[in-house]
Amino acid sequence: MSGSGVNSGDFRTALGSFATGVTIVTTTTPDGADVGMTANSFNSVSLDPPMVLWSIGKNALSRPAFAAADHFAVHILASDQEELSNRFARRGEDKFAGLDLERGPGNVPLLAGCSARFKCRTAYLYEGGDHDIIVGEVLEFDHFDKKPLLFHRGKYSLLAAAATDEAIARSSLFFLLARAQYAVFKSTRDELAKLQIDLDEYFALAALGADRMTAEAVNDLGRFYDRSFDQAMVQGLKDKVLIENAETTDGKLQLTASGRKLMLQLLAIGKEAEATALDHFEPWEGQWLKSALHRIGSTTPTVTYNRPAAKA
Repeated sequence: MSGSGVNSGDFRTALGSFATGVTIVTTTTPDGADVGMTANSFNSVSLDPPMVLWSIGKNALSRPAFAAADHFAVHILASDQEELSNRFARRGEDKFAGLDLERGPGNVPLLAGCSARFKCRTAYLYEGGDHDIIVGEVLEFDHFDKKPLLFHRGKYSLLAAAATDEAIARSSLFFLLARAQYAVFKSTRDELAKLQIDLDEYFALAALGADRMTAEAVNDLGRFYDRSFDQAMVQGLKDKVLIENAETTDGKLQLTASGRKLMLQLLAIGKEAEATALDHFEPWEGQWLKSALHRIGSTTPTVTYNRPAAKA
């Protein structure tokens, strides 16, 4: 399926195959050499257009190849591909020897037997501390009915561990969540301050990054998070050339090219902050934390907030 015809629902389902970041990323050098490595930093960016990102250490041997590549492929490994993951994590051997390969856009090597595969065109490359963050536009993808390979306490596993009740009871959940949010979001908030974008506007940009929406729809969605979005804010973001009217007759708004680029830059800043926050955790711990927060957010009942009127 081509990128221009990607179905958002199918794309979301394929992305859902990713459990703990156990992936293999591949590309091909200009002289035709196949390059691949195991990576655990994969994430989705956008459904429309379909985009994903991953990061590579600046000291990685294959970094020059991926930094210069026009295309790459991300393979979400299946539960029976532990040996393949180990092979591509090692140095100094022909990682592709004996493998039955297919070829994707840009002649990129494609591995068989995976849970999902995303064939991408390199769209952006950002510096992220000691890593490069590579953003790709998904041109094609495959999604197979296979359980993904998970990682738990330094070894492969079928299930991630859960936190103990004793650890949860040490402090208020509200306090811990607020403190963690402040720490992880600080670098993004500092950048927003430089750009003179407030949190209401940032929420609107993030919402429009996921889908085209009317200002009223953005405002309705924002009520759940105690955010608002009025016509003055619409005009302000238009004046900054960050949003524009979509080419439809239903009054929907969308990000401009500049707005999408800004959101990708803010996402890169957020990913670096996330990596720093989780640096002292085992991979399974970070994945469990994300899963727990997702469950908390998805089970919270929908509430309409009545924001107090602004003081004169």
